[in-house]
Amino acid sequence: MELDVDRKIRGHELLAKVCDTLNLVEKDYFGLLYEDRGDPRVWIDLEKRVSKMIKREPWEIRFAVKFYPPEPAQLQEELTRYQLVLAVRRDLLEGRLPCSAVTHALLASYLLQSELGDHEESQAGAALCRQLKLVPPAACTPELEEKVVELHKTHRGQTPAEAELNYLENAKKLAMYGVDLHPAKDSENVDITLGVCSSGLLVHRENGRHQQQLHQLQELSSFSEIPRPHRRQTSSESDSNYSLMSVVTEDSF
Repeated sequence: MELDVDRKIRGHELLAKVCDTLNLVEKDYFGLLYEDRGDPRVWIDLEKRVSKMIKREPWEIRFAVKFYPPEPAQLQEELTRYQLVLAVRRDLLEGRLPCSAVTHALLASYLLQSELGDHEESQAGAALCRQLKLVPPAACTPELEEKVVELHKTHRGQTPAEAELNYLENAKKLAMYGVDLHPAKDSENVDITLGVCSSGLLVHRENGRHQQQLHQLQELSSFSEIPRPHRRQTSSESDSNYSLMSVVTEDSF
């Protein structure tokens, strides 16, 4: 998706413009990502001008789900649920949402039902798993592909909306569902990973035992931010009041 936007546009205005283009009503679940200093998942501050955060033009932004609802069934709009399905699917494919082979097969079978409808014997299940990118390539074994086809047969009669809701109802049970991971350091300058989610802040330490600790939001009183290196601002302002922007949506696999 390419848009011409006012160079002075702020994050919340840009998000609203993208949501309107995608016909999304429940806008509060979404956000905009850009790459900064090698980190591809930096959220745009909705109160700031986009030009203050992204210097390179054309602007390259990814539209994404930012807040994963604990109960997907409570979403009011079918289009919102569809975007959430795409987000979970991307998380699985990119390794941010680990799960067992059994769960991979179950989730993939719901995607098949949503995209292709009832199972037909003429469908090549093994090929579809790879062609439609239903599971990560490393997990796509012949045994898993057979299981996907077997489970797909049991979903006969489900509409795309029903299959997508069943997909989300199973995905929400995964430990890392909706967890936004960020590298950080603890008070002893040891590398850790912080996971932000609806339940609070998940702290993951790689000390040989993969320790994880969840801090509820009400327990958090203060944060310490490590200053980032100062970056010299180069003059890249154009005479034009508008900037061309490229937006990558969740269905771009």
